[in-house]
Amino acid sequence: MKRHGLNLPPSGGGARQGLDVASGVAKSPELSPGEWAVLGLVGEGPTHGFAVAQILAPGGELGAVWSMARPAVYNAVNKLETLGLLHPVSAEPGTRGPTRTVISLTDSGRAALDDWLTRPVDHVRDVRSLLLLKLALILRARSDPARLLESQRTKLVQQVASLSKVRDRASGFERVVVQWRLSSSKATLEFLEAVTGSPDLQSPPGH
Repeated sequence: MKRHGLNLPPSGGGARQGLDVASGVAKSPELSPGEWAVLGLVGEGPTHGFAVAQILAPGGELGAVWSMARPAVYNAVNKLETLGLLHPVSAEPGTRGPTRTVISLTDSGRAALDDWLTRPVDHVRDVRSLLLLKLALILRARSDPARLLESQRTKLVQQVASLSKVRDRASGFERVVVQWRLSSSKATLEFLEAVTGSPDLQSPPGH
């Protein structure tokens, strides 16, 4: 049986990831935010693409953080299976349509997701999308976001110190651009300080 590019029975699956030759450690896969969102939702337990698409719809539980059209969700599922990060485990009758393929994370998928959820975002511009998406997925899993928040704060403190030095050496419009980046980084730090330990981070999105 084949649904959304998935084949039953599962063929198992280690992720097809790059290898750091120097360390011999597999590098995390290069995924788009939407693909990480799909991987994170599948990581909550066996599910199917239709259910994931409902959560990521504009009016869904995560729609305010990250939204995807249903075809894009199915494309992400296909790619994640190709990478060996998830695999089909069973099939169940659809309520008003064809049989749905139930999917689950592989061991490689779980390892990749757990690593990604604790890594800070690299750029302040990604806080609105990637950091909030990570926080939402962590809270939906009823896990503690403290490690992510602390690693993000540490990274931003370093960025603020570095940008302050660059600003002091800059002049003209370059200084304006650096000041904007510095102000944005400081504002993001204030946001992290405001939400760290907040009771608002105790309830999963949509609850």
